[in-house]
Amino acid sequence: MSTETEGTFQVADASLYTKTWTPESAIKAKVVHVHGFSDHVNWYNDVYRILASKGIQVFGFDQRGWGRSVKQPSDKGNTGPTSRVIDDIAAFIESKLPSDVPVFVLGHSMGGGEVITLAADPQYTKLVSQVRGWMLEAPFIGFAPEEIPSSFKIFAGRLACKILPRFQLKHELDVANLTRKPEVAKGFKEDPLCHDTGTLEGLASLLDRTAALQSGSVKLGKEVKSLWVGHGDHDKACSYQAAMDFAKNQDIEDKVVKTYVGGYHALHVDLCQEEYANDISEWILERSQDQKPIEAKL
Repeated sequence: MSTETEGTFQVADASLYTKTWTPESAIKAKVVHVHGFSDHVNWYNDVYRILASKGIQVFGFDQRGWGRSVKQPSDKGNTGPTSRVIDDIAAFIESKLPSDVPVFVLGHSMGGGEVITLAADPQYTKLVSQVRGWMLEAPFIGFAPEEIPSSFKIFAGRLACKILPRFQLKHELDVANLTRKPEVAKGFKEDPLCHDTGTLEGLASLLDRTAALQSGSVKLGKEVKSLWVGHGDHDKACSYQAAMDFAKNQDIEDKVVKTYVGGYHALHVDLCQEEYANDISEWILERSQDQKPIEAKL
């Protein structure tokens, strides 16, 4: 069982919606969660209730431009450039430090690419060194073959971005590619908070981050103690192979890579949901055994 609380996190000029899943038993570890494109934290309730039942406290927030952090139509997808996105995430992680139990960071899809970008940036070395482990659920390191945009579309978008950076553009996700559960796909389609909208600036920044990750130029340093990567091999949104290649190229001694055979993109709401939840719980708890649990406090 767990207690779920909602709140806000103030960062720079934004007030971001937050949600926390707190165990009713002693806290053994903490996880900071970063969601993906056209996504929000309340789609992760089922998995994070499982984690909380095992003594893992989870902190999530709706990123700038997404979910309940959107206060007006012009906010949709208005993430700002990569520097703003990463600063927001770093500030949220930092707000959970220092900690009496190990802290982990987990990013899904776009959020996975973002946390890699943060973890590899020398600017955040001190912060990264305080995180016990980094976890990537179907990280966006490259497009799946079905989703690769044309070169012309990318060029035209970048050109327009220089003139109208906050111009909003729809990039509709095919919900049938996210999960093998029809009722969940229907829920994504009908959820007004999954608005499929980005600004030209935000989309261009996303493409730039992804290109850097896929090029192999982004390397995680010695401050990254542990890495877990999980990806479905039938993911039609983000490239499974790009994620495997990235993981293979990281020189990290404590590294676990898990393929979910037949798995789609959103493992947390796919048919393998329970397996995924148990996998990440076990991985976290195995790396939290040396520290004494603390009493849960809301």
